[in-house]
Amino acid sequence: MSDKDLDIYVHHITRVEGHGNIVVDVKKGELKEVKLEIIESPRFFEAMLVGRRFPEAVHIACRICGICSISHTAASIKAVEDALGIKPTWQTETLRKILMDAEMLDSHALHVFFLAAPDFFGVPSVIPMASTHPDIIKTAINLKKLAHDICDVIVGRHTHPISMVVDGFTNLVTEEQMEELLAKIKQAQREDVPRMLDFFSKLKFPDFQRKTNYNCLVSHEEYPFYDGMIKSSEAGVYKPRDYKQKIAERVVEHSTAKHAFGPVKPYMVGALARFNTNYKQLLPEAQKAANLLGLEAPSYNPYHITLAQVVEIVHALESMSCLIEQLLSRGIKDERTERPPLAGWSAKLPAVKRSWGVGVVEAPRGLLIHEYRINGNGAIDAANCIIPTAQNLANIEADMRELVPQILDRPKDEIVKLLEMLVRSYDPCISCSCHLLKVDFVG
Repeated sequence: MSDKDLDIYVHHITRVEGHGNIVVDVKKGELKEVKLEIIESPRFFEAMLVGRRFPEAVHIACRICGICSISHTAASIKAVEDALGIKPTWQTETLRKILMDAEMLDSHALHVFFLAAPDFFGVPSVIPMASTHPDIIKTAINLKKLAHDICDVIVGRHTHPISMVVDGFTNLVTEEQMEELLAKIKQAQREDVPRMLDFFSKLKFPDFQRKTNYNCLVSHEEYPFYDGMIKSSEAGVYKPRDYKQKIAERVVEHSTAKHAFGPVKPYMVGALARFNTNYKQLLPEAQKAANLLGLEAPSYNPYHITLAQVVEIVHALESMSCLIEQLLSRGIKDERTERPPLAGWSAKLPAVKRSWGVGVVEAPRGLLIHEYRINGNGAIDAANCIIPTAQNLANIEADMRELVPQILDRPKDEIVKLLEMLVRSYDPCISCSCHLLKVDFVG
């Protein structure tokens, strides 16, 4: 096989968000080129945020993604609160954690059932599975509907939430509403989770190993989606405010999204990075799910990102159940009178001088960073957003460079499928990864 030639060009990978191409060139058995081309137009969200007063900026930032709106809203709010020195109440942070869990449930269900699963059955989309696996598709819809119901109750809607604002919520949920949500969550744990685990435990994932670096939030208290320090396999544990010392972004010619390094080597963010780093923090039912699926920490198989997402679905349901029970045991209070949320143009700016803040959360696809500089009038002077998919792009290419030589003896169609499955495993949100590129005009 040493003299094999292979030329692969996958135009617009299917079942991913946005437009990306796979390019592979092998000449006489030697790998000459491997690229994941990101061809989306840049989206200038950082520039859109400049000049906006901070309450408005939160609602602009959440438009970066229609799948991860809660995550972007949370990261944006946390950046503002960090800049202004605001510490939210326990109730506010608990409700935010429930919303983060709900978004994990929603996004992961979309990926594992609708985008990843068809690869294992040789079908181009989830549509044929509606007749061959109706119970599984029903399970997927049930889980997604549950996630949307939770967000609808707490913040009005999942996509571009309404009442999730700086230092609180403009809407007050009732204990009756939370009790109803709790009952739905427990029903999903009883009925939908067993079907999901049985389905994914029977799938055969490609056998490929590549140890890499992993970046994610860490916490002694929990499996963190909402808050924590950042842990990097390469750079160690550090504070969110120090991220620029540990993460280096570079422009590459074949992508409108920058590549990230941590600070020297490519790294992975997302469900498998979290699973490998924080396995011991998973709640009991999620650890049982991992055992049932045969997923052990650490796993160096990037195709197992999908399995890690299944485990996180189980964790998110258990976490929401626990958090809602805590809320109900303490009683839900209307905190808006004594502590009005900073929600509109009339929001009174705390007495601070020019300041800056960093907000970091775990979006479904991985570490999400927002940084804002806020002036004395409450307007944003500068913004920086680092998106999970942009952080994964260099690592995906590193995976492909190692995978291709291992599978060169296989038919071209099989090689193409394995490469597409690899990219899909990362659950890329390509449009969100394309952000501001600085262009200097000379002459």
